[in-house]
Amino acid sequence: MTIVQYAIIPIDPDERDAAMEALTELGEASREEDGVVDYRVTTDVDDEHTVRIFEEYEDEDAVNAHMTSEHFEAFQGKVGGFAGGPVELYKYDVAEKSQLM
Repeated sequence: MTIVQYAIIPIDPDERDAAMEALTELGEASREEDGVVDYRVTTDVDDEHTVRIFEEYEDEDAVNAHMTSEHFEAFQGKVGGFAGGPVELYKYDVAEKSQLM
């Protein structure tokens, strides 16, 4: 079973540079982890102050390894300084994946 996580982070416009630096580091380090299928940090085309993170993991062990990694914990220590509101995180357990296009 594949696990997908989806995060929404509103960015304080005054802290955008710090946010982009921290988010870039998070994405690069996360894509290097064992068990990470994909990890993408994106800005919303309709709202440049909203970041969306799409995470795909092989299994629960990979999720747990990510959530307890040094780079994720460092990111967690920074996010409060640039978030412009509450962070949302959703988790999906995916039984089957089909490519439509």
